[in-house]
Amino acid sequence: MRRGVGLAAFDRQQQSNRSFAQLSSQLSQAQVDNLHAQLNQFRTALARFATTHRDSIRKDAAFRHAFQQMCSSIGVDPLAGPRKGGWWAEMLGLGDWQYELGVQIVDVCVSTRERNGGLIEMDELLRLVRKLRGVGGGQVTEEDVVRSIKTLQPLGGGYEVIVLSDSRKLVRSVPKELDEDQAAILAVAQQEGGRIVADMLVARKGWTHNRAKTALDNMVLRDGLCWLDEQDEFSGTAYWVTSAMKWDV
Repeated sequence: MRRGVGLAAFDRQQQSNRSFAQLSSQLSQAQVDNLHAQLNQFRTALARFATTHRDSIRKDAAFRHAFQQMCSSIGVDPLAGPRKGGWWAEMLGLGDWQYELGVQIVDVCVSTRERNGGLIEMDELLRLVRKLRGVGGGQVTEEDVVRSIKTLQPLGGGYEVIVLSDSRKLVRSVPKELDEDQAAILAVAQQEGGRIVADMLVARKGWTHNRAKTALDNMVLRDGLCWLDEQDEFSGTAYWVTSAMKWDV
């Protein structure tokens, strides 16, 4: 006679399934509770570390970078958290410092926008921010600027770091995207100290002279990213990409 056939066997199978489901639920809950306990321990240890070394994190760029790398290695983004400003603000007490740097970045970008059209080279931005902060403002690195720009993005002002084909970085502070022609012009202008003529684009990018002239004229008239020099001593007409120029102020 075959065993386990009929309603009794079906009921036993159902009971077994419920038992396994209950056991699985208990194991999952135990794992979640253990994870929460570990996270709480980590948050406590991180907060204690930040309290002890807060001045070093604020003023020493190398120490701050090492701290950021430590967080990244264990999957923690200090900018992410339940409160605005993330863990920098919630646990480390660095929210004010981060937003202060963001305000200074905005200050530099806005004050230079008339001459560069809303695009400023990262090195130039760093130089001006450091000058604005003064000697007592602590060291500021490119990594700090990139992190602060992330906090500015919700403002909707178009703040973004743009990486050119030659790996150089620009900071955009206007809500408009760069097209491919503009990006190519910026890359060439960076190599030439800001000065560019249509023939350079024809020779290096394989463009027609009409395409090069139209793209450059658009950057002058439509976008405000170039200055037109009609008395250039070498070619008669040249364009100056202001974001690629070096400024003394």
